[in-house]
Amino acid sequence: MWVFQSPKTTLLPSRSTFSPRTSLKPPVCSIALNPTASTADNNKLIQSLCKQGNLGQALKLLSHEPNPTQHTYELLLLSCTHQNSLLDAQHVHRHLLENGFDQDPFLATKLINMYSFLDSIDNARKVFDKTRNRTIYVYNALFRALSLVGHGEEVLDTYRRMNSIGIPSDRFSYTYVLKACVASDCLVSLLNKGKEIHAHILRHGYDGYVHIMTTLVDMYAKFGCVSNASCVFNQMPVKNVVSWSAMIACYAKNGKAFEALELFRELMLETQDLCPNSVTMVSVLQACAALAALEQGRLIHGYILRKGLDSILPVISALVTMYARCGKLELGQRVFDHMDRRDVVSWNSLISSYGVHGFGKKAIGIFEEMTYNGVEPSPISFVSVLGACSHAGLVDEGKMLFKSMHEVNPQMEQLHALLVKLSSELKEEGYVPQTKVVLYDLKPVEKERIVLGHSEKLAVAFRTYQL
Repeated sequence: MWVFQSPKTTLLPSRSTFSPRTSLKPPVCSIALNPTASTADNNKLIQSLCKQGNLGQALKLLSHEPNPTQHTYELLLLSCTHQNSLLDAQHVHRHLLENGFDQDPFLATKLINMYSFLDSIDNARKVFDKTRNRTIYVYNALFRALSLVGHGEEVLDTYRRMNSIGIPSDRFSYTYVLKACVASDCLVSLLNKGKEIHAHILRHGYDGYVHIMTTLVDMYAKFGCVSNASCVFNQMPVKNVVSWSAMIACYAKNGKAFEALELFRELMLETQDLCPNSVTMVSVLQACAALAALEQGRLIHGYILRKGLDSILPVISALVTMYARCGKLELGQRVFDHMDRRDVVSWNSLISSYGVHGFGKKAIGIFEEMTYNGVEPSPISFVSVLGACSHAGLVDEGKMLFKSMHEVNPQMEQLHALLVKLSSELKEEGYVPQTKVVLYDLKPVEKERIVLGHSEKLAVAFRTYQL
């Protein structure tokens, strides 16, 4: 780690030393606290080191400073987060406890945020549990930490207790607890809780906050409550591009592709000051794919190029899928070939594209190329390439792949059974597969099975199950 320090401008120039350049390693300064300097000066020195990214030196000086300030601890905790160091974080935590800051709600908030970033939710909980003076900021920090790891019901239980002792919610509280409603399984009880929070928002006059109402739209969308989401969106006094994107995504992911494209057209025509972002474009491309709307998809592709969104991986992956669903595999391949970099989602898009059209050997080749390039397959990669083998009648190749994949991911058998179950349920619910997108010469029944297995509705439904 580089540490830059001018020998003429340090607080203690006479005590600053520099390591001789006897190797290729950069020079590192050794700094010591001046016993005659004031506590204020020593705290400023530790704070300065934290801002420079020199956490190691800051921690050495901390052990000799008897009176660190709240701001010093704040910067130390932030530096531990930036350095992604749980051990250093725990060291600073112990130090502040020993110095009597164990009941400081401001530092408790910073500690919870830090432990959340470091994926140490148990430590975040302990900080919260041991803090007696819990402000709304302490609660919000825990709400956010728990939501990020999918502990939605725990968030809602804590929120209920907070309400019972009379601590009023603020605009951030509502955002976190709404996200908590969909952080776990999308259960009816959590939907009802979300509706209660919605009513609470209206009663307390928070319906004018665009980020709260946008989170409401997103919550209803994930529960499939399109009419509720549309009602919230239409009543919003102010909308930003995130709001529009959330509603377009709601339509696209809940079987209302035409409505998604209509709303996008409205956005383009009626809001000259708002520019669609990459999230918007992914949803619009998904809608084009669902409708096999090639001409609209081409127009969207042109817009993406003009706005410079063609370097964003989710957008390009959605483009590949859109062209495949519209029966233009060669265009999807061309988009893929021009990508500067690719992630597993990009590869999955191309594998699925060939698989859905029955080109099993090509899909296997792409899968092998992906692994050769060092990209680790995801469960969707496994499902896509196995589906391609099945659709093309490549039994032996499919068995070999399944065996190797099962060794890597033992859940593959459960994934396969789950996909079969969900595709059957989709058909029973009245979903009509658009078999005209399948180019491969197969019987109608087989084409239907292929489309069901690759349906984006199926992908959405898949997220509601736990293995």
